[in-house]
Amino acid sequence: MFMSWDATSSTVAWTVAIIVAAVFLVFAIISSMRSSKRQREMAAADERLSDQTITYAFIINPSKPESEEARATIETYCAEHGIVHPLFLDTQLDKDGRACAEEALERGADVVIAVGGDGTVRTVASAMAYSTHAFGVIPIGTGNLFARNMGIPVNNIEAALAIATSHGSRRVDMGRMNILDSAEPDHEHGFLVIAGAGFDAYMINDTDPALKKNISWFAYFVAAFKHLFGQKSRGTILIRTAAGVDHALSNVQFRTIMAGNCGNIPGFSLMPDALFDDGLLDIETIDTRGGLLGWASLFGDVVHKTLTRSSRQSPFATHATVRQYQGTSAEVILEKPVLAEVDGDILGKSDHFMFSIDRKALLVRAPKLSELGSETGTLPPVA
Repeated sequence: MFMSWDATSSTVAWTVAIIVAAVFLVFAIISSMRSSKRQREMAAADERLSDQTITYAFIINPSKPESEEARATIETYCAEHGIVHPLFLDTQLDKDGRACAEEALERGADVVIAVGGDGTVRTVASAMAYSTHAFGVIPIGTGNLFARNMGIPVNNIEAALAIATSHGSRRVDMGRMNILDSAEPDHEHGFLVIAGAGFDAYMINDTDPALKKNISWFAYFVAAFKHLFGQKSRGTILIRTAAGVDHALSNVQFRTIMAGNCGNIPGFSLMPDALFDDGLLDIETIDTRGGLLGWASLFGDVVHKTLTRSSRQSPFATHATVRQYQGTSAEVILEKPVLAEVDGDILGKSDHFMFSIDRKALLVRAPKLSELGSETGTLPPVA
């Protein structure tokens, strides 16, 4: 028996109404969760002892769409919290975060704060390494991987400001990628999260900035499809362990090689064993075979690592090979040059490079991370 037109219309209307109601309910739950998280972040930040007696410098990346709003928020925050004469310096095409940070220190800044994405944070940190001055982060933009790994609030400038302008710091490692076949005088590049060569660099290089602005992290997946079946790399890797023992891995084949100081990206853990203050790099080579089946295996392995919090490869990743090592350095000698990157900044092609680690080179104003125990102590004002 056929349903009447009125009955069919009524059923469709009720179905649509239920779907709309469900969507509104999901958005309401997400909004409530975000509001609750924001309140918890502000409550935790308010417990800290503010530090108003020193000079703060804010290094801002003006190319970020949120930069002007962030600047206004910082100015208001400083005025309301008794922070006088803050310095503001903008990065430029011919003046990166490192140059701005060096200028800030010359002008008497006690704490230098990077306001931007991972690129700005990385370059400012390069100037702050081995300094007695504290380094703060106000994350704006898309990735903010270092801030996420450090537990610094993302999308909550006030909470991030409270952390950057109050006592409570920890010592953090800084990675280095040295392009050994480069003729450039400045061929050593610092990184805080992950440096790599191969597929990851090609994916980052081909990501459309406009698309990234509109769909955030998903833009990387769009770019990734262009290089799923690109040429593999082959070469030798020389790894130095924490005990100072050198191991040579010959005739290694991979699609990408990465060295991580931190291992988490939004939603996933690429290197579960990576810690930002252990004085070690987590080196990882990734290879796939069997076309799309290999990439599906790799994705399954990443999910497995994320859920188990273990670097052990998934037994179901039959068409992907992920090998992980730990050490204080790794020299890579390839048969052919490949594109390299540090924290999302493209360096160009190289067939001979080295990853290394500077243990606890940075003094970062950061929140308490419950999984790592208590904070490392309070930071006295720098004279």
